[in-house]
This record gives sequence, structure tokens and C-alpha cells, in this order.
Amino acid sequence: MSESLHASDLIENVTYDELQVGQSATLRRTLSNADIQAFALVSGDVNPAHVDPAYANGTRFHGVIVHGMFAGALISTVLGTEFPGPGTIYMSQTLKFERPVRVGDTLTVTLTVRSKDDAHHNVVLDCVVNNQAGEEVVSGEALVKAPKDKVVRPRAILPTMHLFDPEARLQAWIASLAGGEPVRCAVVHPCDDGSLRGALEAAQHGLIVPVLVGPRARIEAVAAAGGLSLEGVELRDSAHSHDSAAQAVALAADGQVAMLMKGSLHTDELMEAVLAEHRLRTERRMSHVFRFEVPAYPKPLLVTDAALNIAPDLAAKADIVRNAIDLAHALGVAQPKVAILSAVETVTPRIPSTVEAAALCKMADRGQITGALLDGPLAFDNAISAEAARIKGIASPVAGQADILMVPDLEAGNMLAKQLEYLAGAASCGVVLGARVPIALTSRADTAASRMASAALAMLAARSAQA
Repeated sequence: MSESLHASDLIENVTYDELQVGQSATLRRTLSNADIQAFALVSGDVNPAHVDPAYANGTRFHGVIVHGMFAGALISTVLGTEFPGPGTIYMSQTLKFERPVRVGDTLTVTLTVRSKDDAHHNVVLDCVVNNQAGEEVVSGEALVKAPKDKVVRPRAILPTMHLFDPEARLQAWIASLAGGEPVRCAVVHPCDDGSLRGALEAAQHGLIVPVLVGPRARIEAVAAAGGLSLEGVELRDSAHSHDSAAQAVALAADGQVAMLMKGSLHTDELMEAVLAEHRLRTERRMSHVFRFEVPAYPKPLLVTDAALNIAPDLAAKADIVRNAIDLAHALGVAQPKVAILSAVETVTPRIPSTVEAAALCKMADRGQITGALLDGPLAFDNAISAEAARIKGIASPVAGQADILMVPDLEAGNMLAKQLEYLAGAASCGVVLGARVPIALTSRADTAASRMASAALAMLAARSAQA
């Protein structure tokens, strides 16, 4: 007799009296890299043969292999949940590892009753694990004490495990941008390791052609300390950070560079220099846009404005939305969905941001804001959760699937951005738009990878503006 395990709302065991010699059960599972990572996290087994591709490629297995005990865990799954199931007491287990298991393999676990001991209710089961080619990868024997009483229980609902590597996600996105023409970029005052390394790595990935603007001696000292090569990199000497900002902005105004990238100076220093140069101004209000990779959200999320405009009025908010829409287009989103956030999703004069959200949506209806779907006011939950929107009875093409979140003011945006990063584990990068050239605006706390991602974001905006 053979039984195939399947998803069910209930877990039901097979009692000792119901078990027969020769009776069997099977479980099939296709293994992913996430399975390896989860097993390593839970067990603490970070053997590089399982989690380090560079090392694993040099072993006799020529690639990453799955933990051997993962197959043992699958055997335990069958014993504890289905065959015999709840009430089973694990007595002993032997395992023989015949072949390596790799990511993408589909394993079939088969347990067969070999013998029964009526005096103690002990059962011996043969355990065999085969891969998709029918090859035996693990074999062994389990001794269990089978349950005497029938058990039928609801299957436990466990929280979803989100495995997320911010650095890896950023690197994957950056790698997808390879192949285009790099953009000439003035890197403003890169006088610490993170800002200099981020700019040079962006150059190595073919995103930018850096022009380093800052005190030559300091930049060269940072490069030497970090083992970074400046060979072939243009360097413009400056006296101090204000001079660095002035020189870099002049390069942009003269058309010698197509983007700016903030280094280790304060944001105010750079933005004051940009605002003072009338040739970089446009009819648009300048605003900042974050790009987030959020573990629990299925696509990149843009958040604006969390860094530049403190309390924007309706006209400024219209420009903030337009800038974010332009960036979404540069990222390949043809018709981004814009959620205009407030504390509630109903229009009430007591909360001015709800009235402004409604006005922005009407501006979109009348063609004053184009290229996107707008809806608001929306509270944060129904902007990013379709279930929350359904419960609240909100019918909207934006609710639950926003590409852009527009916040009511800088305080709300800054808190939201930091919560996404520090509580939700999101990876971020950011850019300032609305000037003649985009500005990769980084934080002093950003990693080199995050700085490189901000350069990538500004590079895409620059390419889009030139197209």
C-alpha cells in the first residue's frame, strides 16, 4: 500500500494497529537555495561547501551541495506529521549518504514498514531518498514507537520566513544594468573609505566614469589606506568641502559631467552649491527619492520625499510626484502606481494632507500630472496591502500594489524610510531629481554597496534625461 503526502488543513496519524508490514508513504520536495540558507540559519551549520559558492566550486563536488542532514529532516517530517504521525516517538535513526544533493534536485522520501514489535509498539521503517533521476542519495533505517491512539489535529499555521540579503539584492540589481554606456559623474569630496570605494566600484561595474573632486592628498591617503587604486581616474584638487561642492557643481553646469554623487561632505553643503548655480535649476522643484528593496514586498518601492522638502505645499508636492514618476519610468515601470499617503484614507479638512492628496489625484485626472496612476489619500496599510484595502472596502488600482509612496512631509518620510531599513531589513539607495543633472545623495552610514546603488539610480535617471 502506498500513500502520497499532500497539503491539508488537518494532520492525521496512522496508529500502530493500522500499520501493516510493507505499507509506505512518500514525500516529494524540490530544493532551493533558500532551503539551504534556512537550514544553515537554524542549525548554525555554515560549512562553506553549503553556503560559499566560490569555495564549493573548488571541491570535488564542483558546486554547492545541500546539507546531508536536510534529507534526514525530511524523513523526520514524514514520521512526525504523516506516517505514523502525531504521537510517534523517535527512537533511533541510521543514515547512509550515497550521492550529493544539489539546488534544484527533487527528492522523493519513501518510508516503508519493515517490522512491528507488538510487545512494545515499536516499528522499524526502511528510509530511502531518491533524486529526480531515480538515483538513491540517502538510505537508512528508523526505529519509532508508533502511536496507540488516533490523533486528528488542525495543521499548524507558521509565520512565513523571509530570507533576504540586502547586499546580494543590490548587487543583483546593479549587475542587471551592465552593458550600457557609463555616465560621466563628479564625485564630490570622497574623503572617506565608503564614499571613495562606492564610487570606484560603480566605475568598475561600468555605471559611471568618475571625476573625483576633493583635496588630492586626503583622497590619495584614503585610497592607500583602503588598498584602492586611483590609476586612470581623473582627480580635481580642491581646498576643502565647500570648494569641492562648488567645483563639482560648475562641472555639471558646464556640461562636463551628467550627474553628481555626494561623498563625505554634509548634504547641506552640496545642495546649497546646487541651488546657488542658476544653470542647474529647472521649473521643477528638486526632491529626493529613495528606492527600497523590502523583504516582505514583491517589488522595488520608491519613497518620496524623505530628505529634502520639509513641509511641501500642493505645488511642491505635484513636482515631487512628477520627479518620482520620471524615475519609475527610468527604472522600466511604464505606468507606476502612486499611493499618496496620509494617516487615513478618507478626505477630511482636519487633516490637510488628505485634502492635498485628493487635489493631486484630480490634477492627474485633468492631465496636470501624467504617466502614472494616482490614488489618495491612502493609509500606509492599504497602500501596500491588498488584504487591508479589501477589509476596508477600498476599490483601487493602486491600493495594495503601489510602486511609489508619497509621504505628506519630510518628518513622516524620514521615519518611514528608517523604519523600512532598520526594522524591515530593507536595502536602500537614493537620488535627488529636478535639477539639470541627477544627484546621487548618500548617507554617511551607507555601505559602499548602497553608495554604488545610489550611483546606479542616478545613472539611470541621467541616461533617461539624455534619451
